[in-house]
This record gives sequence, structure tokens and C-alpha cells, in this order.
Amino acid sequence: MRFDINQLMRDRVFTLLVTILVMSAVASIIWPDKFLTFNNLSMVLLNLSIEAIVAIGMMILLISGAFDLSVGSVVAFSGGLAGYLMYYYGVYVPVAILAGMGGAILIGLINGYLVAKVGINPLIQTLAMMGIVRGFALMLSGAGIQNFPDSFNAIGQTMILGIQSPIWFMAVLGVVFGILVSKTVFFRKYYFIGGNEKAAELSGIRVKKMKIISFVIISALAGLAGILLVSRLGAAMSTLGKGMELRVITAVILGGASLMGGQGKIAGAILGVIFMGLVSNIMIMSRVSGYWQDIVLGGILILAVWTDIIIQKRAGMASKEIVRKIGLKI
Repeated sequence: MRFDINQLMRDRVFTLLVTILVMSAVASIIWPDKFLTFNNLSMVLLNLSIEAIVAIGMMILLISGAFDLSVGSVVAFSGGLAGYLMYYYGVYVPVAILAGMGGAILIGLINGYLVAKVGINPLIQTLAMMGIVRGFALMLSGAGIQNFPDSFNAIGQTMILGIQSPIWFMAVLGVVFGILVSKTVFFRKYYFIGGNEKAAELSGIRVKKMKIISFVIISALAGLAGILLVSRLGAAMSTLGKGMELRVITAVILGGASLMGGQGKIAGAILGVIFMGLVSNIMIMSRVSGYWQDIVLGGILILAVWTDIIIQKRAGMASKEIVRKIGLKI
């Protein structure tokens, strides 16, 4: 098998990994006593682990050709619902967690049904749901809820081999979904749906059902992320997850997903979040103002989408050239 360097350089996962390694090397030279330390790197991973869990679901959704803007609100809602039940009604921890997860899954079902069955545009549907769910999160959490049972707090605060549990959740989910998306027939169908929805439907794929399931998956992962975040902080707040949806979409596009659908890898989603986390960490070390941090992250989103558009145009031109060469008129 001949090694093709050009093909390797076109692999977004590979190029992003190289970029992360170069950034880390440069940061290690500039801040040798701060950046490349176990405490700093573990804190970076801990901070991004919640968004990485959500990014796994967002990658699956973008592969199918859709996206979800309500995930940040679902994070606040699911954790808030579990916290509300434990604090005000003394509900047992497992029951409260199931309630929080159940609420998140219900939101995913509603989003999926209205997008797939009714035909509402995903942008409009999930944008509306973002506001609705954030309102419910505010009703549940108010200014904040604390004093949860120790068994609940332990879920997000337990250290395993010196690493906090949310990082392990991120790693395990990344591996599991990475295998599922790349190896199983069921998840491979999302590539066909994202590539050409009509052709997928004609080939026998139950597109509407698959779309509903994809929205349920991302909401379930956002619900789990919310419960982990509340457990880790020991507090439920209505402001949790604000702005997460745009950061996650940015990371996933950087990791190789396309707004047009049909492409992406779970590893790319994780690496995209790691890249965003490292950028934030480096800006903090550089003492960049918080205002400028938002500007930089917004610029990265524009650059990511722009890059995706360029890649799609080149892919389209390449396809036309292939068709021309084999003598087909288009």
C-alpha cells in the first residue's frame, strides 16, 4: 500500500492532531513551569470533558446533516431537575439522575419528531427549544441549588488514578461511540443520510426514524453532561451550559464535520474540543482579556465554517472533473 502524504494532509483529524501537538510544544517552551504540568493538563481536560461528551452527540447529528442549538440549555435543565428533586423532595440519587436523563431524552424526542416528522428546520426548532428549556432550567434552579448528597457529588468528583471522573466518562464514551460510528451498520447509515437524504430513503433506510434517534442521542449525552457538571460543581445553576452549543459546533467542524453532512469522526470531535480548550488555556496564561477570548473563539468559528465551505467547493469541483473525464455530460 503506497503512502500518500497529500491524502494524509487532507485528513482533518490528522492535521488537527498535528496542530495540537505544535501548540503544546510552543506553549511548553514559553511557559515551561506552567503549561506542561500534570495539574494544568488535567485541569484543561476536566474543563473540556463536559463539552467533549456533548460534542460526541453533535458529531453524529452533523454527520446526518443536522445540528442542535438546545444542548447547552439541556445541560442546565437535566442537572437542575436532578438537583431540584434531591434538594426539595429528598428523592434518592439514582431516581433523580434517571429523572434528569429522562427529561433530556424527552427533549430530544420532541426535537427529533418536529424536525423529522413535521418538517421544521433544525435551526428554528432547536433555537426555540433552547429558550424554552433555559426557561425551565431557571424555574428549577433559580439562583442556584447546593447541598446535595455526598453520593451524588462523588459521581463527578471521584479521582481515579489521579484523574477526575468526568475525564474518564469522556474517554470511555469517546472510545465506545468511536467504534460504533466507524464499525456498526446502524451508525454508518448516518453518513448516507447526510450525504444524500433522498437516496438514503430510496435505498430503504428509515431516515425519519434515524433522525429522531440522533436527536435523542445528543440530548441524552447533554443530559449526562449536565448531571456530571452539577455533580462536579456540587451546585445546580440555570446559567450552566450557556454558549456551549456554539463552542461544541465549532469544535466539531474543526474536527472534520461538515455543515452539509456526510462526514466526520468521533476522534475529530474530541480533538476539536481539546483544541478549543488549549486555545482558552493559552489565552489565560497569556493574560488575554475575557472579552478578547470571546472574540478569538468567535473568529475560530468563522474560520472553521469558511474552511468547511472551501473544502466542499473543492470536493464539488473534483467530482465534476471526474465526471468530465469519464465522458459524462453534466
